[in-house]
Amino acid sequence: MNGIAILGTGSDVGKSFVTTAFCRVLADRGLSVAPFKAQNMSNNAGITRDGWEIARAQIVQAEAARVEPTPAMNPVLLKPTSSTGAQVILNGRVAGPHTAAEYFKDTTRFRVAAMAALDELRATYPVIVAEGAGSCAEVNLRSRDFTNFDVAHHADLGVVLVADIDRGGVFAQVAGTLAILDPHDRARVRGVLINRFRGDIGLFRDGVDWLEARTGLPVYGVLPYDRTITIESEDALPPEAVVDPPGVVVGPGARVRVAVVVTPHIANLTDLQPLMMHPELEVHWLTRPRDLGAYDLVLLAGSKNTRRDLEHLRSSGWTDRIHGRHAAGGHLAGICGGYQMLGLEVADPLGVEDVSGTTAGLGLLAVRTEFFAEKRLGRSAGRWGDVDVTGYEIHHGRTERVGARPAVRILARPEGPVDEPDGAWSADGRVWGSYLHGIFDTPRAVAAMLQGIRPEVDLSELAERPSFETVRQQQYDSLAAHLRAYVDVDRIVSDCGIAG
Repeated sequence: MNGIAILGTGSDVGKSFVTTAFCRVLADRGLSVAPFKAQNMSNNAGITRDGWEIARAQIVQAEAARVEPTPAMNPVLLKPTSSTGAQVILNGRVAGPHTAAEYFKDTTRFRVAAMAALDELRATYPVIVAEGAGSCAEVNLRSRDFTNFDVAHHADLGVVLVADIDRGGVFAQVAGTLAILDPHDRARVRGVLINRFRGDIGLFRDGVDWLEARTGLPVYGVLPYDRTITIESEDALPPEAVVDPPGVVVGPGARVRVAVVVTPHIANLTDLQPLMMHPELEVHWLTRPRDLGAYDLVLLAGSKNTRRDLEHLRSSGWTDRIHGRHAAGGHLAGICGGYQMLGLEVADPLGVEDVSGTTAGLGLLAVRTEFFAEKRLGRSAGRWGDVDVTGYEIHHGRTERVGARPAVRILARPEGPVDEPDGAWSADGRVWGSYLHGIFDTPRAVAAMLQGIRPEVDLSELAERPSFETVRQQQYDSLAAHLRAYVDVDRIVSDCGIAG
């Protein structure tokens, strides 16, 4: 065999978490490892060094494996634009919009591309750690599913089945999944890993015995639920996120309070995850409109359907809350789609994101946005005031400032040095936006942004904290140690035929 396929009993059982852990554990053994996910559905995307767009989860896994991410690690990315439609990214480039019915009618094109990408990786990396998607036992989709067992068969990978005990029903998850698998697929499974256990693991010994007797497979380990380990989320809010907390008191506090407005098509929410690591900050993710008077900064993240999200802000009552906070002296900011929403209008004459048309923005920044078919993709570097920042750009929109001053100077793109304005400031200096994803990864930039809002708070310690890139690497090490402590890695390596 040539590696491991991490497949799940369902969605959100922790496949990405476990895959990332194995990438670092095997890399620590001196092995050359590549992550792979044939098809990912997520609006959390990132950019490779060469300017290709792939899911953020596979970039994270490549970082854990200490290798440079490439489009072959995630050949098919589905970015939902509605409940039934998505923008399809194929081999790092936009392949057009598809409804679910259109996509699943015939997945041959995407299957062929995925297997070719997998072969490309196998030609370079001796060991593959592949992540499946959703449940690996969706019998009605099996003939069209190329992300789970087809990958394992194609690359001769041993399958480790991951189940989530925290959500309950773990015995039915495991036994039921194995019972309905096709015998050819079932034979590929080497063992089981139980994820997100709370309490005394010793009390689950009889549960392990039952599963092993029932399935005839080893339970490789039971992973405790450890919220201190923070890995960027694949497509949902971080597990440690504080969502719609009750009883937030209006008025000054010891910590800087940040509110993130969660819209239906929120994208690249991983941009805001670095803010949660600073003890000086209190970050709340708000899904329902509420009074914003308790918050020092209100943030709008990216969006995969900016105009629909603007309509949601209006119909739900968020627009009045946001305008009310600004009128009361509050500060607001937006990244990418959030930046566009803060402007005067968003025009999509070609129907790039949805039906063509123009939607009025929130009117808090003097900018206008128009969508074009070509997407800007690339890593960038620049300056926020006197602070160096790095990140990436990933957007169809082109935004024109109408007298507004820029928020960032872009000084480098993959093609070389540049000197271009990005984003905008409001005339009153209390609203800004930028296209630069990753701008919050630099603690000095975060401190500079917030010091003007709360000058009485000492943010000098925040400014000296390590970058989020450094923190991510530390978290990968913690994750690997967590896996080694509770999982029989040696047995998995042996059962999956991995040398070393």
